[in-house]
Amino acid sequence: MGSEMKNISPDLSVQLGKLRMKNPVTTASGTYGFGSEWADFYNLSKLGAITVKAVTVKPRMGNPMPRTAETPAGMLNSIGLQNPGLDAFLSEKLPYLRNFDVPVIVNIAADRIEDFITLSERLDAAEGVAALEANISCPNQACGGIEFGTDPVLTRQVIESIRKHTKLPLIAKLSPNVTDITVIARAAEDGGADILSLVNTFVGTAIDIRNRTFKLANRRGGLSGPCIKPLALYMTWRIASSINLPVIGMGGISSAEDAVEFLLAGASAVAVGTSNFVNPMIALDVVNGIREYLITQGAESVKEIIGTVR
Repeated sequence: MGSEMKNISPDLSVQLGKLRMKNPVTTASGTYGFGSEWADFYNLSKLGAITVKAVTVKPRMGNPMPRTAETPAGMLNSIGLQNPGLDAFLSEKLPYLRNFDVPVIVNIAADRIEDFITLSERLDAAEGVAALEANISCPNQACGGIEFGTDPVLTRQVIESIRKHTKLPLIAKLSPNVTDITVIARAAEDGGADILSLVNTFVGTAIDIRNRTFKLANRRGGLSGPCIKPLALYMTWRIASSINLPVIGMGGISSAEDAVEFLLAGASAVAVGTSNFVNPMIALDVVNGIREYLITQGAESVKEIIGTVR
């Protein structure tokens, strides 16, 4: 009886550096807005963390339409970091998120290192920000973005600059569009990142054969969804087994089983992204599914399964 009681409520909490999460599930930036869009479906406090869409210093309108296209088992997006800007985030979005008992991870994006510094300094002083996620891997802007995350020298420079201007846990979001992701990961580690999140979207395109036009106005976009999961899982395993930093794994997670694969591969937490558009309950379903898996495995804590793939 005592043994059964232990397994009824396994400990789902994880510690990623100074970032503590009550369970290992967060949302992937760009797929969850600023949280309010999902609050009608469930209590946001049930998540391990909320990672909001990218915030830039000034408001951005994003790329021209059309900027999404469905693909087999996935989607292409070229949103272009549309957001209301830092001032609006601090005055409107963040106060709303403070109503929930959940860490808020703010994804920050910029074309220049100077803007990353501005974002870091102001968010460091803001109440209710649990961590910063440096978006050095977005493929959907004309300059900056992915260039920072595909050159190890630039990766180290931008992460080092942010590190000097914030005491918050710093997450480097890595691009899969590189020859060797471990090189970029080590550069981020050398620059002072506390946590790595991976992967961002793969660069791709789609063509309308009837009209002989690209399906995206920007011609290229970021590929996400279940189709990228095997690639993302492989990269997560490579980084988790070679870099001495906690990892948030993401890429095609659409079930608790997918999430467990990332945990077994060495991720300390996972982010649910594109599937939020298909099933608004998916992030909470993943939390509950991980709990059920741990019970079936007789595990008292999620930490017991992290990195245990053989």
